[in-house]
Amino acid sequence: MNITRIKLSFAPGLEIEFTDRDRAIEQVLEWSEKSTPYPVVVFGPEGCGKTSLLLQAVEILREQGYSVIYFNPLRRRFEAEAGIESIKQLVLDRLRQASTEHEFARLIWLVIDVAVEALKHGKKKLAIIVDDAFHFMGIKEAAAIVKGLLELIEHPEEKYEKIVAIAATSEGLSRTEIGRHRWAELTPMWNMSRKGFEELYKRVPGSKPSFDEVWRLTGGNPDMLRRLYLSGWSVNAVIEKLIDLKKLDIFVSSLSSDERKWLAEVVEDPDTLYTRERIPLLHKLVELNLIVDEIPRRDRVFWIDELPPERDHELGIGKLAAWQTPLHREAVKKVLKKH
Repeated sequence: MNITRIKLSFAPGLEIEFTDRDRAIEQVLEWSEKSTPYPVVVFGPEGCGKTSLLLQAVEILREQGYSVIYFNPLRRRFEAEAGIESIKQLVLDRLRQASTEHEFARLIWLVIDVAVEALKHGKKKLAIIVDDAFHFMGIKEAAAIVKGLLELIEHPEEKYEKIVAIAATSEGLSRTEIGRHRWAELTPMWNMSRKGFEELYKRVPGSKPSFDEVWRLTGGNPDMLRRLYLSGWSVNAVIEKLIDLKKLDIFVSSLSSDERKWLAEVVEDPDTLYTRERIPLLHKLVELNLIVDEIPRRDRVFWIDELPPERDHELGIGKLAAWQTPLHREAVKKVLKKH
């Protein structure tokens, strides 16, 4: 089926059409045909393209006749179809005024109110897409939001034909809490396949390093490609930015001598985290969004789009855990050398 591919802002003054992810597009179309019996919570490395996919999903679902509610508090973006203007305007007003994490969390509950109102206005095919919201709330609040979406699917106040509910997170601890309650379909998404990433790489203008080098540095992560482009392809600048952003100097300084030794081993193989005494270190790395843990087995039924390899030590991918990107690993390696 032909679908409209949206254009996304890659950098100031540069828009690039949504690239590759053909299988993910097919999966969104499947959800549109059958509904989602549970909210689909998409998780994966920071910058792997979850937001881009969800924005593309908005377009797909609209083309399939859905009324779509989209909320991304991080970008202060809220969209809803016409017919529910009063409550829609309430959300927009509060979104502009919100400044604290607690206020953002309350706004997400309003999104569910918007969905209820849409059903009351006779919307029979409804899609609710919540992006980058768990960043602003505690893990129990995040799980409660997912439960609210499930209640909307299972016990609606009004009859409907189909509902699609999708949320996305890179917050590892939120994912753990949500999964514990079995209120959602936790569905991993990885960085782009080599073939798809090369297509994106070719669309980036100007002189640039070889594709093989960019692949080795990013592991197919489109945000890392963007960061390299914006830094004038300075690898060191991107690494230093990650060190500052993640406060890695403080983090490494807080570790015991044993933990630093273990972390050096994790640089070589993230699966070494899976021993009893190293689990606390694993949790710290997940909380900092440096490591993705509990990677499901490589079976297409469990994944959105293409699967990561079973193992790839060059890219920092193990069977059970993986570095978010090779550049995240390089940032940790650089800080370890200073301690």
